[in-house]
Amino acid sequence: MTDEQLEAINRYSRRSLTRDEVYVFSVILCDNEVDRDFEQFPLQSLEKLAVLFPGRTGLFDHSPKAEHQSARIFAAEVTGGDTAENSLGEQYFQLKAWAYMLRSEKTRELILEIDGGIKKEVSVGCAVEKAICSICNTDRKSSGCAHEKGKEYDGKLCYHILVNPVDAYEWSFVAIPAQKNAGVTKKYGGALTLGRDSTLEKLFAITGDVLVTKAQSDALAREYIALKAMADMGREYNGALRKEAVRAAALAQPELDPAVLEEVTHRMTPAQLKEFARAFGKAAAKRLPVAPQLAPRGEIIGASAGEGDERFLI
Repeated sequence: MTDEQLEAINRYSRRSLTRDEVYVFSVILCDNEVDRDFEQFPLQSLEKLAVLFPGRTGLFDHSPKAEHQSARIFAAEVTGGDTAENSLGEQYFQLKAWAYMLRSEKTRELILEIDGGIKKEVSVGCAVEKAICSICNTDRKSSGCAHEKGKEYDGKLCYHILVNPVDAYEWSFVAIPAQKNAGVTKKYGGALTLGRDSTLEKLFAITGDVLVTKAQSDALAREYIALKAMADMGREYNGALRKEAVRAAALAQPELDPAVLEEVTHRMTPAQLKEFARAFGKAAAKRLPVAPQLAPRGEIIGASAGEGDERFLI
C-alpha cells in the first residue's frame, strides 16, 4: 500500500487509519465487452463510472442490508486500450477499482477467501440514461423495438449499449457475474498492466499487481500449454537416461543395491546421467563375455574342434 492510497482511504474514514488496520485489493468492475446479459458499456460509460464509483460500498449478492457491507472503493480508473480487442473488434478497456476493508476478526475469513481466489467475481449496480439497441439504435428505455437481445439479425448480434451512467449504487461479490471478466485481480505484489509481448518469464519477474486482458490471458495460457508439453518430453527423456545409467551401473557393479542407484540417479542432471552411464558402461563392457550369446561354431572362445552347434553361451 502506498502513501497516496492510504491518504485516499482516510478521506472516507472518520479517523486516520494506519496501514496495519486496512486491507487493500484491486478489482475489475466491468469492461466494454458484451456481457452475459447481452449488454455493453462503451468506453465513455466506463470513464463516467470511474468518476461515480469511488466511495461506493461493496456488498454480497446486491443485498442492500447494512450487515452485508464488506468493503469500500477509494479509487477507480479505466485501463487497457492497447492492441487487445473485444468481441466487437474494438479496443478493449476495463474499469479497475481499488477497495479497502478493515482488518478484524469479522473480516479475517473474507480476506482469506479473497487471497485464496474464492471470493473473486463481482457485479455492479448502476443506473444509465439510455440503453441503445445495437441493431436499430432505438433507446429501449424510452421505447420498444422488434429486436431481442442475444439474437442475430442478418449476422449481427443484438445487444444493448448502456449510455451515460447517472449513478453508481454499489458493487457486489457474486457467484456468476454478468461481466465475464469482472472480479478481484490476482495480486503478485504496485499496479501494472501486462504488455503485449509479455511472457510467463516476464510475468514471474514482476513485483507489482498484474492486470491482464482476456487476449493476454489466452496467450499466456497457450504458452503455458506449450511449455508443459516440452516439460513432459524432458521428463520422459530424463527418465530414459536414468534407466540407462542404472542399468550400466548394475552391470558394472552387481553388488550395488538397485534402490540406492535409483535414489542417486534421481537427483542427477541429464549431463550427469550421461556421464554416469558412459563411465559405468565402459566398466561393464570389461566384465561381459567377449563372444555373443549365440555364437556360430568356431567363434566360441575355448571351443575344441568338432564340437557341435548345440554349444551356446546363454
